Amino acid sequence: MPKPVQDLCEDTCNGTSNIDLLKEQLISEQTVTGVAEVFKALGDPTRLKIIHTLLNKELCVHDIVQVLEMGQSAISHQLRYLRNFRIVKRRKVGKTVYYTLDDEHIEQIFLQMLQHIKHD
Repeated sequence: MPKPVQDLCEDTCNGTSNIDLLKEQLISEQTVTGVAEVFKALGDPTRLKIIHTLLNKELCVHDIVQVLEMGQSAISHQLRYLRNFRIVKRRKVGKTVYYTLDDEHIEQIFLQMLQHIKHD
């Protein structure tokens, strides 16, 4: 069993009351697991290409296949994965399925990471 954080150093740099407050403010296991799952979903290059493709425009599966030059089965699989994590959403018109990003949060996360990567 790991030792409690307080036992690892002789002095608490922020005081015991601050440690207790930080513990109370710690996000729940359910929330942290959800966030980790979304980051895992964003950790695949093909899924990131799909997100980038959908940044400014709703597209049908066929168009995404054409842009990424991949098979429809592979794209559909990745879109299903992204949909399960509410990263993309779909709209069906007849037999055609259109995809967009689920909401502006996904767009902002993606754009912020692009800026972070490009930052020197």
